[in-house]
Amino acid sequence: MPTGVNRTYVKSVDVGKFPQVRRSFQVTRCNQCTDAPCVAACPTEAMYKRPDGIVDFDKSICIGCKACMAACPYDAIFINPEDHSAEKCNFCAHRLDVGLEPACVSVCPTEAILVGDLNDPTSKVAQLVQRKPVAVRRPEKETGPGVFYLGAHQATLDPLAAKRPDGGLYAWATQGSDHDPQLVRAGHPGHTTSSAAALVSYDIPHHAPWGWRVSAYTWTKSLAAGMFFVPIVLALVGLLGWKDDVTRWVAPLAALFWLGVTGVLLIWDLKHPFRFYLIFSKHHWRSWLVRGSFVIGGYGGIATLYLLAALFDVHWAEVTTGSVGIPLALGTACYTAFLFAQAKARDLWQSPLLPAHLAVQATLAGAAGILPFAVAWSDHTGERAVEIVLAVAAAAHVALVWGECTLPHVTAHAHLATESMLRGRFARFFWPGVIAVVVAIAAPWIGVVAVPFALLGLAAHEHAYVQAGQSVPLA
Repeated sequence: MPTGVNRTYVKSVDVGKFPQVRRSFQVTRCNQCTDAPCVAACPTEAMYKRPDGIVDFDKSICIGCKACMAACPYDAIFINPEDHSAEKCNFCAHRLDVGLEPACVSVCPTEAILVGDLNDPTSKVAQLVQRKPVAVRRPEKETGPGVFYLGAHQATLDPLAAKRPDGGLYAWATQGSDHDPQLVRAGHPGHTTSSAAALVSYDIPHHAPWGWRVSAYTWTKSLAAGMFFVPIVLALVGLLGWKDDVTRWVAPLAALFWLGVTGVLLIWDLKHPFRFYLIFSKHHWRSWLVRGSFVIGGYGGIATLYLLAALFDVHWAEVTTGSVGIPLALGTACYTAFLFAQAKARDLWQSPLLPAHLAVQATLAGAAGILPFAVAWSDHTGERAVEIVLAVAAAAHVALVWGECTLPHVTAHAHLATESMLRGRFARFFWPGVIAVVVAIAAPWIGVVAVPFALLGLAAHEHAYVQAGQSVPLA
């Protein structure tokens, strides 16, 4: 393996207080899940299940989207820095296929690691699992792990049971620079843990898979969706005219422009950007990355048809394509909620209100993006309507953020992610973002001045939300 990445490693936790202390160990690896989230999330089936139950990978069709990394509740997948493809432990499937044991099993001097067939009652593994009290990691994720731990201390299995050492100084290493924005250190960052006296003594550093480009993509996608459906809806209810330049030209051109920017960000974030076509030619329909790509493609097609109808002055075609474009625009805005929901590891993103919140954010971005054009080219009624939509959307966004941050969270992971937004390293984005959007609520009184507050505030919130969701240790 290249330096800095590991298919499997041994985590250690010091349990107890001096002089009554012991060091507990846990071998950490891919759990070969029965219902593997990485397989469901992979857009090209580069992650797949073999007939024998092993979750394996095909590097030749990996596009490096990191959806599998975001989905894995065990932080077991990484991008190989040499070939830029996703990789993990696969029980040394190439050795099993020729009758050999995995490398870790063959070198272990004490049979601390065993591999076998659970469906064979005569195998040693099946007998141990069926007769001894064994544990699995993250059972609440309901992935059906295929790795069982016999005699492991809970402080090693639960990623938040043991405290993070002060100053990030582990037994044999530090875990990277404090200036690395995507670094996720091992252990509970606070003082309240689920084990009375446990301290992580060794773990490898992990990194959040999705960086600023994914945060930016959620923002540009909101603009692409909102700048089309806001004026079209206002035209349908009679507050903007179909012959208005905002409805006729700004809406489709803005949608296509921001869709283009969104596509550039998505492809730029891939580790294999020249393989992006595989999303369409070798797609895996269970992946919301694939479904979303087709929704975006359909929305772009409808926006193009709308623009052509306006260009040739075919009114019925404008109304028809505009009406069809509204659900596609909302789908473009909201599908990310289902993509994030496939990231089972990230509890902050599992909110059932996320689709509605994304629709509100698209309305906020769309109204803010349209307002300068409405001021320049629309009558007073149209301008006023856009200002009111902007104010209502800003108020709804602030209300949803307030609810998300004040209501009790079901899991410790979601609570810690929220804390990282409110008081942690992402607070410097979160609070300015909230304050800026609050200012935008005054749009009916301050007019176009509200636009930069709305757009920059939304961008800051998107970055804080996306990054905070990935800030909690999983291993």
